[in-house]
Amino acid sequence: MTQNELDFLKLTALKVRRHIIEQVFNAKSGHPGGSLSIADLVTYLYFREIKADPMNPADPGRDRFVLSKGHCAPALYAALAMRGFFPEEDLVTLRKVDSYLEGHPSSREVPGVDISTGSLGQGISNAVGAAIAGKLDRRDYRVYCILGDGECEEGQVWEAAMCAAHYDLDNLCCVVDLNRLQIDGETEKVMNPNPIGEKFAAFGWNVIQIDGHDFGEIGSAFRAAADEKGCPTVIIAETVKGKGVSFMENKASWHGVAPNAEETAKALQEIDNEIKKAEVQNG
Repeated sequence: MTQNELDFLKLTALKVRRHIIEQVFNAKSGHPGGSLSIADLVTYLYFREIKADPMNPADPGRDRFVLSKGHCAPALYAALAMRGFFPEEDLVTLRKVDSYLEGHPSSREVPGVDISTGSLGQGISNAVGAAIAGKLDRRDYRVYCILGDGECEEGQVWEAAMCAAHYDLDNLCCVVDLNRLQIDGETEKVMNPNPIGEKFAAFGWNVIQIDGHDFGEIGSAFRAAADEKGCPTVIIAETVKGKGVSFMENKASWHGVAPNAEETAKALQEIDNEIKKAEVQNG
């Protein structure tokens, strides 16, 4: 990537973060911490990696994306809206009773959402099914999936991992959002899933470890995943829960709590300051 492309991604990710805070504040509920930790990852996926047409979201040849940690829908919705799948002004209707933007992604309601998710552990199984379907139909689309590290405490994740390796699904790339925190606290203290990378390797996956906030490393990882043949790839992305909002960073308490008006103003001010800096760099 050129410096201009990196600068564009950084600026876009900041705008995704701004939308996340606005959505959760207006809904008075939601999950800001994990949404902020995957903002860079979904930005790269939707603005660089995933082949999909906002004007034809059901195109059979499109790449598929599954947000297995479905409670982090605000990050996905922000990226989809900014890519043009639906109006950005609709984002503030998150979780409203008459809104199509439910608390977890719905493929029946939201343009660009391929698979409904919410029950942890099940999204990766759907991603494996989509990858198998691509192989059977002899299509060249790729399937992407983001899981939480706390989600990897679910046994179904490992059944899906075993299946993916068994069927040599090299068209599947999963990302584990390794922010080390879940609703009840530190993952290592709740039910230690680590070392997650070694577990996937034992199941026959290609494993790549990266800084999940470094676009250079993110890009290199996805390129390496596309080049890998004969097995699925998992990218273990080290992230910071609440990334981009100082008082939310590395705090499990912000897993599923909406900021109040004062906290929202502070968060948006921090993000806006970074946006201004990024806009100067982008000319």
